Amino acid sequence: MAFVTFPPTLPAWSAAAMAVLAVAATVTDLRARKVPNWLTLPAMAVALAAHGFTGGTGLGLVGSLKGLAVGLVPLAVCWLALGAPGGGDAKLMGAFGALGGWEFAVQAMFLGFVAAAVMAVIVMIRRRVVRQTLRRLWLTLMMVAGGAAKSAEAVVGGDSPTIPFAVALSLGAVAAAAEAVVRASLAG
Repeated sequence: MAFVTFPPTLPAWSAAAMAVLAVAATVTDLRARKVPNWLTLPAMAVALAAHGFTGGTGLGLVGSLKGLAVGLVPLAVCWLALGAPGGGDAKLMGAFGALGGWEFAVQAMFLGFVAAAVMAVIVMIRRRVVRQTLRRLWLTLMMVAGGAAKSAEAVVGGDSPTIPFAVALSLGAVAAAAEAVVRASLAG
């Protein structure tokens, strides 16, 4: 069962570009703990140009721009307001959205958050910081609810374990793309 309704098909070039982007983002995030602009910005440009060129046979430029906005804006707002996730993570999700459209961006982001939550629980258990992490999460939620715009780093401190969020977003995008490919093959 799909979380949202996708466009009828995800073009093969778009699925391939997502796979390449996901692998490259995973490698750079695991090695350097960042997702560089040289990876995300060209992916956005290629997605917009290719969808603009194909026009009515796919998302078109407007559909790709909607996907870019839906993928980029929510994470960019969180980054600017809280300091987390990073700007590279926001741009990565924008690139995935530009490649797949806004519906794809919603599902990929949701699945990415699920992957991030599973990864976070594993890290918390392995490092034996469940209680400490839940306390910090509570403090962060209270700050956000109270309108305090403070960096996440100020709440959690530099010693707090983190997860490679680009890896989680990449897993979400790959899972959403796989679901679209399977659904398309079953329909046709």
